Formats: sequence, structure tokens, C-alpha cells
Amino acid sequence: MLQYITNTDCGKSVIEQVMAVLEGGCRWVQLRMKDASKEEVAEVAKQVKELCDPVEAYLIINDYVDVCRDVNASGVHLGKDDMVPSKARLELGPLAIIGVTANSYEDIIAVRSLDIDYIGIGPYRETTTKKNLAPVLGLEGETELCMKMESERIETPRVAVGGIRLEDVQPLLEAGLNGIAVSGAIANAEDMVEATREFINLMPTGM
Repeated sequence: MLQYITNTDCGKSVIEQVMAVLEGGCRWVQLRMKDASKEEVAEVAKQVKELCDPVEAYLIINDYVDVCRDVNASGVHLGKDDMVPSKARLELGPLAIIGVTANSYEDIIAVRSLDIDYIGIGPYRETTTKKNLAPVLGLEGETELCMKMESERIETPRVAVGGIRLEDVQPLLEAGLNGIAVSGAIANAEDMVEATREFINLMPTGM
């Protein structure tokens, strides 16, 4: 699975970004608008939903459970300081996709018994798209967490996130990650459509 995280630092509007990545074949879009108000996010979410629906793309809202519910998005991604996943599940229902952020094995253990759909593990490397960045994991850290999850039979899908480039995809998949979340490497590309296709081409069938 390739999930594109919208970027507010790249000089392109969120709508332009979403149109490009959908054209490139991405079918998972996380709407993340750094420093925007909830009202601004809600307005853009409505427009993005209209772009995602015709191609059956999943729309994930970063942080705002109520925006996800109001626009009937596919789901929500929750950071460690956001609403607890169990409450989000109650508000959004059994069909909603709920993703959470993890930076350590302790983070993973804390959510292992919850009804969630994927764990975003990172950051993989330094990135400017997020403030208050947690300690960088790198390939070694990502691999270690995957191995620990496997040893404890924690089967929640794992998505690598944070500064990921095209050359990182294959090593991360080989390390045990099930998906990749990308922002800057696509947003800052000269041709976002082609950049998306390049990432998609590295994904196993069905991802």
C-alpha cells in the first residue's frame, strides 16, 4: 500500500496534489494540513472526497475524527496526542479505517489490543513535514520493530513513514513493512504523477 500524505510546504495546493497522485495510481490519501484550522481542513476534505470517490480511493483524515465523520471519509489517522483509538472507533463505527502512530515498541504494545487497522511506524529519517519529530528509526529501527511484532504475533499491518524516498521502498518491504507513507518525495517532484507511478511500481500487487 502506498499512502500519500498531503504536503503544505511544497508550493502546490492540496487539491493539485491529490489530483496528481490519483492520476498516478495512488489509492490511499491522507489529508494532513499543517497549521490549518479544523474549519479549513473540513472544507478541503469535502473537495478531496469528491476527487477520491470516482476512483474508489481511500481518504484518511489526519487527527480530526469529527471531520472524518462529517465528510464520510474512509477513516482517520491518530497521533499519540490525538483522540484515543477506542473512542474514535465508537464515533466512526466498525467500517472506518483507523491508523495510529508508533515510534517505539512500547507504543506498539500500547495499541496491540485495540481495534485499529494499521500502525504508522516512524520517522524513518529526518523530515521537515512534521514538527516535534520523534527519534529517527532508520532501517535498523524499522526492522527491529517488525521483528518484535512478528515474534509477539502482532499482525496489525505496518506502514513506514517519515522522509521515505524511492530507494528506501524495497529495503523497507524486505524488512517486514506492509506499506509506505510518502509526502515530500512525491510533493516536491517535478512531475508528481510520474513520481507516484514510480512508487506504485515498486509495490507488490494489491498494495
